[in-house]
Amino acid sequence: MEEAKKAYDLGVKYEKEYTGCSQTVIAAIFDALGIWNEDVFKAGSGLADGLGLSGDGSCGALVGASMVISYLFPRERKDFSAILKPMKAYALVKELHDRFVAEYGSCRCRDVQMKLMGRTFNLWDRREMKEAISFGMIEHCSKVVGNTARMAVELILQNKE
Repeated sequence: MEEAKKAYDLGVKYEKEYTGCSQTVIAAIFDALGIWNEDVFKAGSGLADGLGLSGDGSCGALVGASMVISYLFPRERKDFSAILKPMKAYALVKELHDRFVAEYGSCRCRDVQMKLMGRTFNLWDRREMKEAISFGMIEHCSKVVGNTARMAVELILQNKE
């Protein structure tokens, strides 16, 4: 799939250039698919590094990619009472989650950092931020963003109606 490769390449590029894994994965997926939604992109602003640079939540790339899937397979406000309406989004996000966990062992940012770099980092601490960079965090996270963007685009294209 040409779009999946493009999503990978853009994810790596955007994370290296701009950082912010949630927004970089959103931009990569949207650009690979030739679509855009500024509100979805803006909504990803605070979700990097396991939510607010905490490391304690799900990987921002996984969350951002899940946001795009939800945007493309939505339950809209007019359908709010239709409790089964979001089942397609649930199924695709679950599949993305399962693929991500198969690749990285966990969806939690700290666990992914530990697997890839052998330790975690408090990005609110200047010294640890510098250490994260010296440990190759930008390179590692760029590949995570690229892989997650690729997986999401594959799922989206396999399931578009």
